[in-house]
Amino acid sequence: MRSLQEKLPELGSRGVTVVAVSVDPPDVTAALAAKQGYTFRFLSDPKGEVVRRYDLLHPGAGPGGADLSRPGEFLIDSSGTVRWRNLTEDYKVRVRGQQVLDALDSLGVRPNPAKSH
Repeated sequence: MRSLQEKLPELGSRGVTVVAVSVDPPDVTAALAAKQGYTFRFLSDPKGEVVRRYDLLHPGAGPGGADLSRPGEFLIDSSGTVRWRNLTEDYKVRVRGQQVLDALDSLGVRPNPAKSH
């Protein structure tokens, strides 16, 4: 997530809004965001509805065999269509901001000078 934070200006220039979804309660998520200095929006999904909808449930992968949400990154257009996704089985592996920018390039989403600072 840190690399996405670093790329926020460039992502914003392409009309991208970064949103993180966590199964943690809102207060835990807010504390994490504040501690790490993330300025993008965090949403809380304590019932795991989004995790299931986007096929991110990794049954038995957590401590003591608990279910865990695997990391996933998605580019979703304004109509709600998923245009790109990055899924991994290893919760320690995360996408890098440049990968998202490369995916945007492949989709033809270029910076809009009017959306820059």
